[in-house]
Amino acid sequence: MHEVPQSGEARYPGVVLLHGIARTSASLIKLERALQASGFATLNIDYASRRKAIAALADDIHPEVARFAERDAPLHFVAHSMGGLVARAYIAKYRPDRLAGVVMLGTPNGGSEVADLLRGSRLYRAFYGPAGLELTTGATTGSDALPAVDYPVGVIAGNRFIDPVAGLFVLPKPNDGRVSVQSAMLAGMTDHITVKASHTGLPRRAIAIAQTITFLREGRFRPSESQEPASLRRSCA
Repeated sequence: MHEVPQSGEARYPGVVLLHGIARTSASLIKLERALQASGFATLNIDYASRRKAIAALADDIHPEVARFAERDAPLHFVAHSMGGLVARAYIAKYRPDRLAGVVMLGTPNGGSEVADLLRGSRLYRAFYGPAGLELTTGATTGSDALPAVDYPVGVIAGNRFIDPVAGLFVLPKPNDGRVSVQSAMLAGMTDHITVKASHTGLPRRAIAIAQTITFLREGRFRPSESQEPASLRRSCA
């Protein structure tokens, strides 16, 4: 867990970062550093993504998030992949008083067709655990069990894939190799954008980072992804 607290009298907006399944907080370090450089305080949490169901993971992160949320400042969530479902579950049960908004990067809000393909595999079940079974498109728990969003949500989806099997034969196009753009969409979302990135590369892609910061500041994404700020290209290289 990485936390940057308030400094002196300043009340920086807070951002809780949530990684995806089978990942750690280290996967969000570049994104975290860019947020800090842009004036946000951060809480980058490690949680046992492979060991428990999504609702239980939301319970696990609550003590740390609740302490961070005591700051007298707006509180955002930025989440990669399944972390977005954990964020939705957390907000549904423990909604912070100063909740400002959520950015999801490659979150399978409609489930993952890759999970559909692999759910019968013992190896998949053993490795990804209870939460992995909640990522299928027909799951009765996980995303389908979460209430509709009534807070600002920005969705960033990727449209490049590295794995040719997942990209070409399993997922509807366009997709990021794990989650289709269609599946990343969420009813009630405020805005969405598609960027040229793979699923694992989304949190490190400079344009995705820039768009995340724009949404947190303005409540909308930039209309075009064609220009990446030079400072972000350097810092996120």
